[in-house]
Amino acid sequence: MAEVGKGVNAGKLASNVQKRITRAQEKVLQKLGKADETKDTAFEEEVAKFNKQLADGSKLQKDFKAYLAAVKTMHECSKRLHDCLAEMYDPEWFGKEEVDSIAEDTDLLWQDFHQNLVDNALISMDTYLAQFPDIKARIAKRERKLVDFDSARHHFTSIQKSKKKDEAKIAKAEEDLGRAQKVFEEINYDLQEELPTLWNSRVGLYVNTFQSVAGLEEKFHRDMGKLNLNLSDIMTKLDEQRLANEEAANHNLSESGSDAPKSPAKSRERPPVSQPPRPASSQEVKQDNIIDLFEDAVVPEINISTQPQNEAPTVTNGSSDAELPPSVLYKVKAIHDYGATDSDELDLKAGDIVLVLAFANPDEQDDGWLMGVKESHWLQNKNLLAKGVFPENFTQKL
Repeated sequence: MAEVGKGVNAGKLASNVQKRITRAQEKVLQKLGKADETKDTAFEEEVAKFNKQLADGSKLQKDFKAYLAAVKTMHECSKRLHDCLAEMYDPEWFGKEEVDSIAEDTDLLWQDFHQNLVDNALISMDTYLAQFPDIKARIAKRERKLVDFDSARHHFTSIQKSKKKDEAKIAKAEEDLGRAQKVFEEINYDLQEELPTLWNSRVGLYVNTFQSVAGLEEKFHRDMGKLNLNLSDIMTKLDEQRLANEEAANHNLSESGSDAPKSPAKSRERPPVSQPPRPASSQEVKQDNIIDLFEDAVVPEINISTQPQNEAPTVTNGSSDAELPPSVLYKVKAIHDYGATDSDELDLKAGDIVLVLAFANPDEQDDGWLMGVKESHWLQNKNLLAKGVFPENFTQKL
């Protein structure tokens, strides 16, 4: 039996090899124009439609699977987000149980949406595309059988035209031609029936796929919208709870503050110094009454003249006169260094001359503090923008 099997297989292999050689020879002759080729334009158009249909269906399947993967990713991200909210949500906050329930319902909604897409769209798409490989193989087989038919036809014609007639060969060639024609026509007929039907079936696939996706998306977003609305309402009430708690806490704080003794408002403290207080100043003080109260220093002569109203007062120091803005009250001299401790204070060095200005709002003046601008700045810039406050007892009036 093994011997017979080997012989059958060897004979079949030899027959297949011979067919391939014959087909190759026939195609070469057809390409060189030495043999005519059977053409079927209508069938070729059906094959072109088939190839386009297969490409479109494969692309649709690929893109739909990518869509499903994105849905799966969104499901995972949504679950992590809701899990994070559930972990952070304190038990005493408003709607703790409702928040946990919404997280569970959201997870189930994503699961159902993904599974329904698979059941209603992907499975039918896979079934639709599963028929293409078989038809594609039969189209390729038809092409081979057409070459066999053309080869048999050309062989039969050449024997008939031969000068030396051999009836046996003619009969054999005719029989081979009839067999090749029958095989070709059978497969060609089946494909002529199936390909138009398959082409029209693509409409049903597209309708089913996109109707399913649209309907499932609409239901999913509608149900998800209800859950999101519930979650938004809970967040609103949680914020109201927070505001109520803050208001109650502020009320309790104000009540406790009203019961405690009130402390006086904090004012700018004068820096501690050991120097004696500044002598009282007056524009009517006589020159012979000005005495040195600070380490026997000689006070320079000052001449103060009263100007008529609406005219700028002129302050003279010694023998040099300088016109000063009307806003300058008088001048003082720093007798000690003073380092500013705030942005609105002046840095003073012993010997600095300061032009004293009036406070724009007298209520802002703290006891023991003056407002002024260094004379050196005034002489350089002729403006009073660099004004600041300084302790009165660090200076003496000139």
